[in-house]
Amino acid sequence: MKPSIMDDPKKKEITKKRHFSFRINIFFFITFLLFSVLIVRLAILQFVQAKDLKAAENTNTNQTNKIAPIRGNIYDSTKSPLAYTIPVQSLFFRIEPSQQDKDEVIRMANKLKTEVFDKYGKKDAKPMEPADIVLAMDLGYDINKNKVKDPSYYWVPRKIKSDLSKEEIAYLLEHRDEFKWLEVTEESIRTYELDDDGTTTIAPQLIGYLKSYSTEKAKEMYENNENSKEYLDTENVGFDGIERMYQDELRGKNGYKIYPVNAAMKIIGRATVTKPTKGNNLYLSINKDIQKTAEKAIADQIAFLHTPQARNDAYLKYGANAQAGYAVAMEVDTGRVVTMANYPDYNSNEWTGGISQATLDEIGSYIYNGSITTAYPKYSDKERPKHPSSIVFMGSTIKPLSVLIGLTEKLFTAGETYYDSGSFTFGKTASASTIRNSDGHAYGPLNASTAIEHSSNTYMSAKIGIPFYQKYGGENVAVTDKWADYLAKFGIGVKTGSGLPGETAGSNDFAKNAKKDSYQSAMVYASWGQNEKTTTLQLAQYAATLASRGKRMKPLFVDEIRSFEGDLVKKVEPEVLEDSSAMFSKNDWNTIIHGMKSGAEGIEELPYNVARKTGTSTQAVSGGTIDNAVFIAFAPVENPKLAVAVVVPEGGFGRYGASPIAAKIFQAYDAANEGILTKLGGGKRPW
Repeated sequence: MKPSIMDDPKKKEITKKRHFSFRINIFFFITFLLFSVLIVRLAILQFVQAKDLKAAENTNTNQTNKIAPIRGNIYDSTKSPLAYTIPVQSLFFRIEPSQQDKDEVIRMANKLKTEVFDKYGKKDAKPMEPADIVLAMDLGYDINKNKVKDPSYYWVPRKIKSDLSKEEIAYLLEHRDEFKWLEVTEESIRTYELDDDGTTTIAPQLIGYLKSYSTEKAKEMYENNENSKEYLDTENVGFDGIERMYQDELRGKNGYKIYPVNAAMKIIGRATVTKPTKGNNLYLSINKDIQKTAEKAIADQIAFLHTPQARNDAYLKYGANAQAGYAVAMEVDTGRVVTMANYPDYNSNEWTGGISQATLDEIGSYIYNGSITTAYPKYSDKERPKHPSSIVFMGSTIKPLSVLIGLTEKLFTAGETYYDSGSFTFGKTASASTIRNSDGHAYGPLNASTAIEHSSNTYMSAKIGIPFYQKYGGENVAVTDKWADYLAKFGIGVKTGSGLPGETAGSNDFAKNAKKDSYQSAMVYASWGQNEKTTTLQLAQYAATLASRGKRMKPLFVDEIRSFEGDLVKKVEPEVLEDSSAMFSKNDWNTIIHGMKSGAEGIEELPYNVARKTGTSTQAVSGGTIDNAVFIAFAPVENPKLAVAVVVPEGGFGRYGASPIAAKIFQAYDAANEGILTKLGGGKRPW
């Protein structure tokens, strides 16, 4: 039998070599293929992706854009909104330097008015004329092409109109080719609650207003605020009042959009978004209804003083030139301010989107809070020196304190009698001065209480001014320093501690007048209120300190701070700034409060006892002297709850010019608090 081919050794060797060669060829082919792919990939990296990969190699930064938060709201004590933030669509003008043709811009402004704003704008929107539109564009010229000023910033879009209607937006978007340079953008705007008259807002001087942080004044105002580094130039910040005082609480915290970017600052990935934290809401101590009553009461009283009836009255006629008024009501036991009213007032919404120069010229003198600082009604520059500001002499409202000082210093006793002849002369014979009571009235025998009730200037001068001057060294600064120390314990000559921005401390004019004239003269006039200028808030704090018998409370404007979601952040507690009650005896307190019964229009009709003191503050102005109506009161006498102060510059006698306003405030407070004054007073009875 023949051997199999598979058994042939030669054949086996040949077959083995063939298999090996095949495997070698396969190996080299795969290796060649892999090297080819690698070479192609390297070529792509080198010639196609090299630039991007090089940039990616250097990517080590993120681009962060801040997102402004939504500002918190401001509510009154009944949780009614006074200031709130709403989202709106606004029209902006986008400046492109040197690309706008003036004629084309003016044509567009005319077209905006006639074809957009007039036809499709909201009915309650403030009308805009083409001239207003061109000025809002801030191009440096007006509609007549006259140069006005250089544009502020080329890269900042100019707001033309806020709160566009849906129809306005639709028309602008449909005709965008006709309105080049314009864009519609959503923004948040601050809105202030309108008063019943529909033309002014509630407590505008207290609530304050917002302005853009991009202004130099804003940056200067907040330069020491650690949080200001987070502010955006495009956002609005508090510029006065509560809006400024509580800027940090109201503002909230920024959100952020963080983009990964390469070295060329090109975005190379998705943004990471951190939402902003909404600002906190404030709940004020101000009661909207009491505030509106106070504002209306001042306006009505001034209007009444201008009527023929008042002008022909023997006493009311002295208030015929009154143009302004201020009132503050403060709770005695807590320091909560329930109303702070200024007249004239204005519409805070005028600041939204930027106030016009014409409006600023109109209201500029009384934008400031005249209850805490200097303010005037609208007067020309020539006319203004002939009128007083909002800060006036205390007048006779100081007399309860003067008598309390005299009793404490043992200058006289409560029952000691002084005969008031209607005038008092002091000083050296050759240069003697004589002071008189109002209308030269002689009151006859007076004691400490009746001297307050009848408002005797001669009693204050003879029993307090001169003896106090003599006791503390005569012509020596010690006498004015001692008097100032007493006044400061009641909030006179010092700031009230309210924290409101712009608050002044009034002025102790007796200190400078003592050096200019004589210490004796300064103390005589200081004893009956003609040497101490105060703000209305100071007078309210002073009245409340009298009512509490020596506890000077910090004026509070905020009850609570809550998060936007309603969680309690802070409850504002009453704060005693100084307690000087132990300095004065109970009998002395009783003596002065018993004397606070001077005649006051409207007060006697109230169903509870009211301690009060009227004042007629005489002040020298250019061309003569004027009389300011001043008034303080607290009620009920038996258990004081509310103190009120009213100032009406050029209002004449406090009894007629100011006390009717206070009476309406007491009534409004009682009504808003379920008759608390009537309940605490227990009805009218002798006191």
